[in-house]
Amino acid sequence: MVVHIDAYKIAYMPLPKAACTSVKAGLALVDPAIDTSLAVIAANPDIVHRYYQTRRFRPHRWQAYDGWWRFAVVRDPLKRLLSAYTDRVVKRRDLHKSPKLKRQDATLPRDPDPDFFFRHLPEYRRAASVIKHHVLPAHLFIGLKPHQYDRVYKIEDMGELARDLAERIGLDVTLPRFNESSDKLHYADLQPETQSCIREFLNQDYEQLDAYYPRPW
Repeated sequence: MVVHIDAYKIAYMPLPKAACTSVKAGLALVDPAIDTSLAVIAANPDIVHRYYQTRRFRPHRWQAYDGWWRFAVVRDPLKRLLSAYTDRVVKRRDLHKSPKLKRQDATLPRDPDPDFFFRHLPEYRRAASVIKHHVLPAHLFIGLKPHQYDRVYKIEDMGELARDLAERIGLDVTLPRFNESSDKLHYADLQPETQSCIREFLNQDYEQLDAYYPRPW
């Protein structure tokens, strides 16, 4: 699904773990088709994903918004991947909700340390759809380059995005911050074998986003 506001001809393609909850919240607060408030969203930030669902990029659907102001938000692929672990595995404990991992014969731990998790990422993707959704390559959500947007914002430019939206809409736009984990994980914290797995996994993402983020290794 393309997140769109008909009244303002604005269309947005969300990328999981790239401030998509914050952007959706900001759009919901100014969308005439949605009756909500910042207090309601702050009490349950995940409600915005019911207002606006995240779906994979489909060129024919995106072309329907030609002539609209279209944008996306991207994040450094390494930080996005590490955040999937700290937020979805550690903070939300999503692996405990996986039916496959609840089976008695499950061989994957539901509270893996980061080295085990990233070395066994293919198995965890197969076992838990929520993990798969949050670590899929960026191009599956925003399309292959050259990217078809009026503007692609880096997650570090959220203030600029808020100002640009406000200018187009004619209202103040707030992009509240959600899903920020207090548990920070760094590439240097991981073992060399794990780092090698991550580099191989992220090669495609860095190739697609080389105009925005260089490889950090």
